Amino acid sequence: MKRRNFIQSIAAGSSIVAVNPEISEEYVAQKQSEAKPKTENLTADVVIAGGGLGGCAAALAALRNNLSVILTEETDWIGGQVSQQGVPPDEHPWIETHGAPKAYRDFRNAIRHYYIRNYPLTEAAKNGKYLNPGNGSVSRLCHEPKVAVAVLTEMLAPYISRGKLTLLLEHKPVSAEVNGNKVKSLHVLGKRSKQQVKLTAPYFVDATELGDLLPMTGTEFVTGAEAKSETNELHAPEKANPENNQAFTVCFAMDYCYGENHVIEKPAEYDFWKNFIPEMKAPWSGKLLSLSYSNPKTLEPKELAFHPTGMNTGDKLNLWNYRRIISKDNFTIGSYGSDITIVNWPQNDYFLGNLIGASEKEFERHVERGKQLSLSLLYWLQTEAPRPDGGKGWPGICFRKDIMGTADGFAKYPYVRESRRIKAVFTIKEEHVGAANRAMITGKETGNKAAEFYDSVGIGYYHIDLHPSTGKDNYIDFASLPFQIPLGALLPIRMENLLPANKNIGTTHLTNGCYRLHPVEWSIGEAVGLLVKYATEKKVIPRLVREDKGLLEGFQGFLEREGVELTWRA
Repeated sequence: MKRRNFIQSIAAGSSIVAVNPEISEEYVAQKQSEAKPKTENLTADVVIAGGGLGGCAAALAALRNNLSVILTEETDWIGGQVSQQGVPPDEHPWIETHGAPKAYRDFRNAIRHYYIRNYPLTEAAKNGKYLNPGNGSVSRLCHEPKVAVAVLTEMLAPYISRGKLTLLLEHKPVSAEVNGNKVKSLHVLGKRSKQQVKLTAPYFVDATELGDLLPMTGTEFVTGAEAKSETNELHAPEKANPENNQAFTVCFAMDYCYGENHVIEKPAEYDFWKNFIPEMKAPWSGKLLSLSYSNPKTLEPKELAFHPTGMNTGDKLNLWNYRRIISKDNFTIGSYGSDITIVNWPQNDYFLGNLIGASEKEFERHVERGKQLSLSLLYWLQTEAPRPDGGKGWPGICFRKDIMGTADGFAKYPYVRESRRIKAVFTIKEEHVGAANRAMITGKETGNKAAEFYDSVGIGYYHIDLHPSTGKDNYIDFASLPFQIPLGALLPIRMENLLPANKNIGTTHLTNGCYRLHPVEWSIGEAVGLLVKYATEKKVIPRLVREDKGLLEGFQGFLEREGVELTWRA
């Protein structure tokens, strides 16, 4: 073997053990060591794992206050539920004027301006006060996932350019180093490079979708449903079930080409899902793949409608219009041949297994079955869904694989409604925000307000909405009251430098149902990013900010100057 080729073999990590008298054993060992992938080391003021709305909000809050940030994201899209999961914003009715941080409303306005700058809108749509690109009934701002990615990327771009933000896409947390009550470092693995990166910072934020950093760092957490004896909540079950988590959904998009045939190949699990009747403690309305479901509030069977032209279907909700992200009527004639709608419906909620705590193999298996359910729903709509003319199926429905930015057409990540939750300094319970439970506490029948928290760091609103669960619960859906976000719910009982910024705050199984939506997640993330800045500046651990009256008042003043609302308007 020539000497040059031998050296090249060593540099490539070869297992050749031939001896060349001109090369020492030490030289061979050195070259073999150099050929192995080395762990890269990165340092910042704060490491944020998870690029969803909470993670992005935390990053932006920290960055505009001159902290350096490392933000990791498991997929190649930031935005979480609004982008990688394909879910248009679920918001409260006052969102256009108040009830969320200024930064969140700026984000919403930037979405609209993106369409105004780049899309062929009609003059009426362009000049309307509140543009809703899809005119979806679920939200005042239904838009394409990729637009959220573009806007968030634009918001982060100046900080990346200045070297204040390191954005690690397609990097997943795999391990952590912990010393007592503090996280010292986090290791993330590049999905493409297969190389680990060690991230070090004074503060770490868990903005992952499932609270992945909690078990990794030994942070105390809970999952599933608590017993009534634990929380004394009106709607809590008698027996706790840590495995009882809400359904997840694998979302997809479709449009409609009248007169064409876009019927997909029959899915492998179609026969199973076509005949599947959910087994629940309170009976489901019948087969999952049908135009009926359980009324979330009464659990009585409720009829739905479906017509891919978007026509008015009277008092029955036309599912086509529900999460529509492009309404062709908003755009100049000929721009779009059809509306585009997102399918995140009761019919493709998957509740036959948990993602929380699942092994990688189990996680992939459940997600694949979730995709089969969604694919089966698409095929059912194309071939068997009842039509008003008495026929069956809409073969012109087209699976829009391009909308989600994936090869298979499904969202990059399942829409997750429930996560691990920290054991917090303060836990938000139904008695604090549930309308009926609040009435029991106050003794008033009307005029109740949610509990006022002296340590409020934000506000939000959504009804308490739990989808069918792995524990065979049907919908749990009831009224809540416009609420505050208490700082105590963002503080783990023991860990000093790890903070939650997603669905993993100190709620219960029930109250998670109203603290899990888009603007609240942003509000949580923003409060956490600002808390890191404030605690760093004051040289105290976050828990002391809550415990010291002067520090708390100072922090709340800082939040308000940053555009965060702490109380609801009268």
